[in-house]
Amino acid sequence: MISEELYRELKKITKEEERILNGQTGIERELYMSDDTEGKDANVIDAAKLLDEGKLIQVRPHTRFVHFPRHTHNYIEVIYMCAGQTHHVIDGEDVILQEGELLFLNQKALQEIYPASEEDIAVNFIILPEFFDYSLKMIGEEKNLLRDFVVDCLRGENKGAGYMHFKVADVLPIQNLLENLIWTIWNRQPNKRSINQATMGLLFLQLMNHMDRMETNTENRSRKLVIDVLGYIEENYRDGELTCLAGLLNYDVYWLSKEIKKLTGCNYTELVQEKRLNQAAYLLEHTGMSVMDVGLSVGYDNLSYFHRIFQKKYGMTPRKYRVTGK
Repeated sequence: MISEELYRELKKITKEEERILNGQTGIERELYMSDDTEGKDANVIDAAKLLDEGKLIQVRPHTRFVHFPRHTHNYIEVIYMCAGQTHHVIDGEDVILQEGELLFLNQKALQEIYPASEEDIAVNFIILPEFFDYSLKMIGEEKNLLRDFVVDCLRGENKGAGYMHFKVADVLPIQNLLENLIWTIWNRQPNKRSINQATMGLLFLQLMNHMDRMETNTENRSRKLVIDVLGYIEENYRDGELTCLAGLLNYDVYWLSKEIKKLTGCNYTELVQEKRLNQAAYLLEHTGMSVMDVGLSVGYDNLSYFHRIFQKKYGMTPRKYRVTGK
């Protein structure tokens, strides 16, 4: 929980909130979005609107009493719930941020926020990716979800989690670090860039000790990735290549190969082979196609290789499989 003095400052009704309470409908887009954004980019909240020139990080109280329609950011947003709660929808998932909890959003996460009441006090950190360079050095090279999230943000990617929700209201060191970070930025302390980057690094180190308190949408993204991969193989098992799939999904082929193995236990070639052999078995059982035609139709030009791997899987040759009607 933040200090009483800081809480009173953050709770003050802003000029923007006054206009909302006096009947303004919806957010003032010009406060958040650039005039030259059109079409699909029209709902991108622009760091240039919220950050002072030359700054890498800023804090502002979350605007209450108004619905924020779906939007993305061209910066990393971190939200700390000082009091009360806020209701977010992130990439289609409901997230309720309670007092003392912390929410990280990457640039491509699609966010919607329902109106908050006067007692719901949240602080938004507006952070440019390069701010995290020093923090990454502090947490080292050990692979973990938090580090992967930050690296994705630095690269402008969204391959992993779109958000990270830390339920750490009872973890005093984290609460103290957050209050220090807010206070230093709010009060424009000298040397604050170095102080803030070091504080963020310490915050990361503390959060890494409490990854069991973190919720994310990684699992949903993983399930979607598996569905996309298997769907592609279903339609393209005869000649579909991993490089083509990676291009369609806009992923690095090396990363995608490792992710497929991690999520399914099989590499891409094994998944394709499984589909081909299952299809071959179906054709042998339910059609009058020759063994040669079956092999060719499922993608095997080398028929001796087709015979060999079919026998390895089913324990018999394709011809015997047809005769036994397994």
